[in-house]
Amino acid sequence: MTPELDTETRAAPNYDDQFDAIVVGAGLAGSAAALTMASRGLEVLIVERGSSPGAKNVFGGVLYTPTIRELTEFDDAPLERYVAERRFSMLSRDDETAVSLRPGEWHREPHNDSYTVLRGEFDEWFAEQAVEAGATLVTETTVTGLVRERGRIVGVETDRPDGTIRAPYVVLAEGGNSLVSEGANLKPTESRENVAVAVKEVLEFPDREGVIEDRFRLVDDAGVSYHYFGEGAVGDAFGGGFIYTNEETVSVGVAYRIEDAVAADQSPEETLNAFKTHPAVAPLVRDARTVEYSAKTIPEGGAESVPDLVHDGGVIVGDAAGLVLNNGVHLEGTNMAVESGYHAARAIARAADRGRTDAAALRAYPEALEQSFVVQNLERYAWLMDAVEADRDLLFEELPRAFADAGTEYFRMDRQPKEVHADDAKDVVLDALGGWTGAAKLALRYRKVVT
Repeated sequence: MTPELDTETRAAPNYDDQFDAIVVGAGLAGSAAALTMASRGLEVLIVERGSSPGAKNVFGGVLYTPTIRELTEFDDAPLERYVAERRFSMLSRDDETAVSLRPGEWHREPHNDSYTVLRGEFDEWFAEQAVEAGATLVTETTVTGLVRERGRIVGVETDRPDGTIRAPYVVLAEGGNSLVSEGANLKPTESRENVAVAVKEVLEFPDREGVIEDRFRLVDDAGVSYHYFGEGAVGDAFGGGFIYTNEETVSVGVAYRIEDAVAADQSPEETLNAFKTHPAVAPLVRDARTVEYSAKTIPEGGAESVPDLVHDGGVIVGDAAGLVLNNGVHLEGTNMAVESGYHAARAIARAADRGRTDAAALRAYPEALEQSFVVQNLERYAWLMDAVEADRDLLFEELPRAFADAGTEYFRMDRQPKEVHADDAKDVVLDALGGWTGAAKLALRYRKVVT
């Protein structure tokens, strides 16, 4: 079985029962699954709807790479910059209060396994690793549905002529917009309260060599990951903004709940433009030119929204399975996608060794996932989104203004003693929190973030 496909084969694929497994989607989860299965001797077909892997993938900018490092010759990966600084800012309409982390350890290999990448380049490279391991990749082919026999998934339907493809196992790695899984009733359509919309621009600085290094205080391959919260980031919505530095460009975007976009009639484009003009953001992107604009949806339902991951003949992985952690402090999904693809593939390989395709034979996948950081992290922070929603006015409007006013007061230069300004600054924050009692209750509510 060759991994290359000629033009005639692409036009009218006829692969029935030639493959052990079909992977729907050549993103991170799909390629991880394909690479793992091919490395274990299975014949794998990857079906990608884009012109190349990653061509239709949208993502903020930071890739977390522990599992990818174990699966590949990682030194050849197309990386942009390693993340040397993480910055968290609370924005009022005009002010910024920020905390910045720049540990020396992050400058040393493997750089906390955190890198900015461009998905078009990285996903293509990652899929190539699966092809080199023996998988076959076909692009510009859309899976339109699943083929079932007596309730068991036995293949997929595609938009190609005579495009039915049969195989014992199907891995659904179609991303957050999981139309195949939903159309086959393998998962419900997520409510808009549990889905965020994200928009991103990739910006370049024409004829300004070294501007990224100068503005973000970078040396060599170091980069930054900046996250912004509060009304200055996304207005009245529940979400935030971000800036990530690539080698020669920066990725700038916002993400917030679709429910808020509808309720406040707040378009993603308007929100992003307002974010870019905030006094804390505008100097970082001044004189930049947009070279790419993209949008996507992000599942944010957490552990409670993860569907059944295994079915007779099929598994669901990555964003399609809702495996995304977005609690404001931890913004992760790439590592969860790869981990889920890896564990799903191992379960399929073991089931294939026993000649079984039933869901019970594939249970090793969710069982392994439950023992991994993926489900443990989702369950640890399952409470957080509800708590933040309940406190949204305080966290995204009142506190950012209070911290800005307190900082202004604390460092005020006049003829008053420092003690007066310190007391006034403290009073500003306590008033926003509802006094010492309110501060204690807030700390108690969010203690599990750090304990």
